[in-house]
Amino acid sequence: MRGGHAAGLLAALFLLLTVVAASLAIGARQFSLGEVWHGLFDPHAPAYTVVRETRLPRTLLGLLAGIGLGLAGGVMQALTRNPLADPGLLGINAGASAAIVSAITFLGITSVTGYVWFAFAGAGAVSALVWAVGGGRAATPARLALAGAAVNAALYAYVSAVELLDTASLDAMRFWTVGSLATARSSTVTGVAPFIAAGVLLTAVLARPLNALALGDDAARALGARPGGTRVAAIVAVTILCGAATAACGPIVFVGLMVPHLVRALVGLDLRRLLPYCAVLAPVTLLGADVLGRVLGRPAEIQVGIVTMVAGGPVFLAVVRRGRAVGA
Repeated sequence: MRGGHAAGLLAALFLLLTVVAASLAIGARQFSLGEVWHGLFDPHAPAYTVVRETRLPRTLLGLLAGIGLGLAGGVMQALTRNPLADPGLLGINAGASAAIVSAITFLGITSVTGYVWFAFAGAGAVSALVWAVGGGRAATPARLALAGAAVNAALYAYVSAVELLDTASLDAMRFWTVGSLATARSSTVTGVAPFIAAGVLLTAVLARPLNALALGDDAARALGARPGGTRVAAIVAVTILCGAATAACGPIVFVGLMVPHLVRALVGLDLRRLLPYCAVLAPVTLLGADVLGRVLGRPAEIQVGIVTMVAGGPVFLAVVRRGRAVGA
């Protein structure tokens, strides 16, 4: 069993490497793998400016954001015991978005390192609000989903209103609010990386306690876990991961929903197996969507947030329909 798990993870890593190569090679101007290699390491190569200074930061940001969204989705679904739980569907991305749009419009902050803290504050506040409105410790999956949908709608209405009222800030927010990797810079990657790394470490620590929590609070205590502390730590992990990813590239939906579902079908419910797969396959999904947007939109491109929304909608409907069939 362990050999099969290791082989599957290696296959997933190979798939990730393939998508990374495609992300570096494909765009308005397409390069061969040899040109990409020289463009990465030879400052005098014709492809150096495009590959090293534009596509490499974009690809690295896609890796980091994908890891953050995939792990956040896996932790969120385990915490709420809700297969439809997703940082976007529960309003956490909307909270980060509303806070960042406010920072851009009212405070004039335009850098990732400047407004990442606003993203954390917005994501954290909405996490607490949805948890409280959903019933706190007595929350059910349905109540959490309804609370998240209500908060999500209200916050995105606020974001739209601010954009309409402040046309000067509209350009700064235009690409960000649909979810995009196109504006990635090296400073964006270095600003986000420490937060994603902290979130990854925290989710690694949480895998075993969350497994125990799935058995119920009493069983979790008998196994040495602390249910209250585990829930708080899980919400902190989701807030860090979603806040950093949303601050860097805007609200990208469905990645945190689709990937854990796929992984759960492959490896089961054990988070010690599920989370590593999510950390590999979520960047595959996000970068694959980004590359697809470049191909379909040539000579321009379709932003990755639009691609994931169009692709994720049918998957979400299929998940809901399957859940109804199982319930029936």
